[in-house]
Amino acid sequence: MTRYSPRSIGAEAHRELSERDDAGRQTEPFTAREDGVPVSCIGSPLRCCLRAIRAGERIALVSYAPLRRWAAATGAAPGAYDEQGPVFIHAEECGGPDAPAPGYPFARAGALRTLRRYNADGQIAGGRLFEIPEDAEAGFDRAFDEAFADPEVALVHVRAVEYGCFQFEVRRGDGAPGRA
Repeated sequence: MTRYSPRSIGAEAHRELSERDDAGRQTEPFTAREDGVPVSCIGSPLRCCLRAIRAGERIALVSYAPLRRWAAATGAAPGAYDEQGPVFIHAEECGGPDAPAPGYPFARAGALRTLRRYNADGQIAGGRLFEIPEDAEAGFDRAFDEAFADPEVALVHVRAVEYGCFQFEVRRGDGAPGRA
């Protein structure tokens, strides 16, 4: 079992993104197809439930601004650190992640991730390049331990290096009893 709890896109944000994304564009759902039309996406991560896309599912590719949404809920002011990027979500209502899955989501050994640390004001408080090791759970646990060892770090965003896509978020207090 992981020491930290990865967060998916929340239900309210998912409902909003199902209509209009964080870039202000109307959401355009489509069916995930084996032939990759209109977008090759089978096996890509769904950020609403933290699992891979399956053929036949109705999904959408939307622009998502996770720090902006967190800041709106907490009163933080990220300023220039506010960013958005592409993510896949279910086009219709999604119940979120199933019962806690073992390990961290989308943890393919060898994949490169950026772990961006943010303080309570929404400003970047550091970060690092992270290559997912064979023991992904232990590697992520160590990386989050390192991040939250800094008392100023409020949350960590995990992003794919290749496209900058948001993968998931971990917040201080979301695990590691006695440390967060």
